[in-house]
Formats: sequence, C-alpha cells, structure tokens
Amino acid sequence: MARVVVLASGSDGDVLPYLGLGRRLAGAGHPVTVAAVARFGEAITAAGLGFHPLSSVDPRAVTANSRKSPMRLLADGLREQVPEMINVAGQADVLLCPMSTLVFGNSLAEAYGIPCVALPLQPAAPTRELSPALFGGRDLGPWLNRKAGELFVHLGPRMFAKPLAELRSRLGLKGKLTPDPGQRMLHGISPLVVPRPRDWRPEQELTGFWWPYSTAEPPGELVGFLDDGPAPVYVSFGSVVARQAGKQQQAVAEAIRRTGMRAIVHSGWGDLTASGDTVLTVGHVPHEWLLPRVAAVVHHASAGTTAAVLRAGVPSVPVPFSHDQPFWARRLVDLGTAPGAIPARGLTAAGLAAKITEAVGVPSYTERAAAIAADLRHEDGAARVIEVVEEITEKAAAG
Repeated sequence: MARVVVLASGSDGDVLPYLGLGRRLAGAGHPVTVAAVARFGEAITAAGLGFHPLSSVDPRAVTANSRKSPMRLLADGLREQVPEMINVAGQADVLLCPMSTLVFGNSLAEAYGIPCVALPLQPAAPTRELSPALFGGRDLGPWLNRKAGELFVHLGPRMFAKPLAELRSRLGLKGKLTPDPGQRMLHGISPLVVPRPRDWRPEQELTGFWWPYSTAEPPGELVGFLDDGPAPVYVSFGSVVARQAGKQQQAVAEAIRRTGMRAIVHSGWGDLTASGDTVLTVGHVPHEWLLPRVAAVVHHASAGTTAAVLRAGVPSVPVPFSHDQPFWARRLVDLGTAPGAIPARGLTAAGLAAKITEAVGVPSYTERAAAIAADLRHEDGAARVIEVVEEITEKAAAG
C-alpha cells in the first residue's frame, strides 16, 4: 500500500482528469489524497478520495484583464499554497504532480525523501519531433523543437521563482531546484492521438488518457431539450475568460442562427450565452454524458475537452485561445475529426457557421471520430500509472 498525494492546483482541466485516475489507484489499495482549491472538494470526496484544501487562486482574476500578468497572479496564489503543500506532502509515500505543480512537488520529494512522478496532460518532455505543446506545438524543425523543449523544462523554476524559493527555504533545502532529465513522466495522452516521440527516454511514457469521475446528474431541462429534437451542436469555451468575450459571444450566437441548428451553450467562466427557442444555455454538465448525444462540439481545445470529444466519437470545431490549445486543435484537424481550427482572435459568425456546417454535413468527420473513439475504448491509461506507483514505492521501501 502506498499513500498517494496528488498536487492538483489549478482550473478544471488541471484537476478533474486526476479524479478518475485517483479512484483507480484507490481501488488498487492505495489511499489517495488530492490537494486542490475548495471548489473541487465535493467532486473529490464524491470520487471516494481524500481532500486537502489549498488556498484559492481565482482563475478569473488570472485570465481577466489585470495590471498584473497572469503568471504573476498565478505565482502569488501558489505562494499562499506553500504551507499547505508542505503539510499534505508530509503524509505521502509518493507525489503525483501535473506540470502546474511539478517544481513544487520535486522540492517536496527532495525534502521528504519520497518519489515524485510527473503526470502531464500535454507532451512535456523535450523531443526533436515536437515543439512544446504549451508554446502552441508548431513544428520548428528537429533542432529547434528539441531546444524549445529544453527551454520549457528550465522555465518552470524561473516562472515560479519566488514561491519556489519560499518553499525550499521552509523545507531547509539549499540551492536551487535542478530539473532531473531522468524523472518518471507519465503523460495522460493516448498514443493513438499523439504518437510517442522516438527520442524520448524510457522514463517518458504515454499511458493513454485518464478520464474524469463524476456522479453528477444532468438537469431535467437539458434531458428534455435533447429529447425534443435532432442532436444539437454543443458550444463550450470552458474556463477561458476572454478579453473580447462580448465580440466572441455575438459571433457564436449569430453562427448558431445561420446554421439553423439546435444548440446547447455552456456558460463556463466567460458567461457565454445565446438565446432563442432552439438554444439552451447550461452550466457544468459531465462531458462523458453529454457529448455522445450531440452532433458536433465547438470548443477551446484544452487537453481535457479534446480527450472528451475524441472519446465521445463526435466531430468538432476547435477555437483555440492560448497555451496548449493550438497544439490540440492542430491534432484534431490532422486526425480528420475537425474540418479546421479557428483561432479565437479571428472568430467570426460566418467562419464559425461554415465550419459547423462542414463538420456536421461531411460524413468523413463523423466516421473518423467514431473510429478513433472505438480504438480508445481498448486503452487503460490508469493501469500503467498504478504499475509505476507500485514499482517505485516498492523500490523506495527496499532502500
């Protein structure tokens, strides 16, 4: 038995995929505690996992207009979480960390003498075959791809220098954190979607996707709407709070009108809405329930939403805003499940309506999406994480 702590500070996409993974680990006999901000507490405990609250970092403040840069706001919030991370890590035999908390997890592991495993949801290890997904993933050529990846690895300690320095000081650690090129890095990504780079080290793996766990019931109004007519298009920009939200909302509403389709619009953090007899605006709804029931999905192409769309087997229209979203949008187009991506800054009603019509009207997108979904059903990404956790904790216990 290994006591597992997941440091999952961040937004929905930084937390929810680890709940299904945590439940699988707990089912294998390893008690799991997830450290996250308070609003995730109910979902974490509903999954049968321990919950350790972290001080809240308001993601709306991070992404909305501010005098401080988003990275400065994130660093300020993480600094508040330092004592709480130290406390919860002291209860662990192994730490599991998304990229958002990895530099802190590695320092905690150093102080407590326990293993730390990186669990990225984007390709994060340097390679000649891909540039860093968080830089947009555009192919820069083999040499520059690798160099950009190495730069990204070293950016973490620099971006969060102040909270990291405070954590290391409190732990009594000397010097700066040095990235370990041999660190175990288990990516929650399907190799069917992103082929494993051939120049990765053996410790750098693609396990397959990890799926969120949810017991939430869909609202009756939504169930009735779906039953009342043909499958609608679903529009969601998730936790994105855009600075041109008003303009983008108008484009979405007009695009829906032009297609003549029924639509479900997820309000999300940006309070996206649309009106009309054939449009329903909803709050959070579990993707695993809703997406297989729609005709197509317009989305921001985050890692979690991209995985959910592929699992559902429906075509999509990605509208990437920033970070790794252009990378995932490009993957959907290359896989043949999307007719093209529309960068958020160039979103127009005419362009979006045309892409929705194409995604729904050209059979090859639906056929390709269904084929990928069928293949994904045979994957078990959590199983490999369980194997590694058991392997490294047994090795650590043996000394």
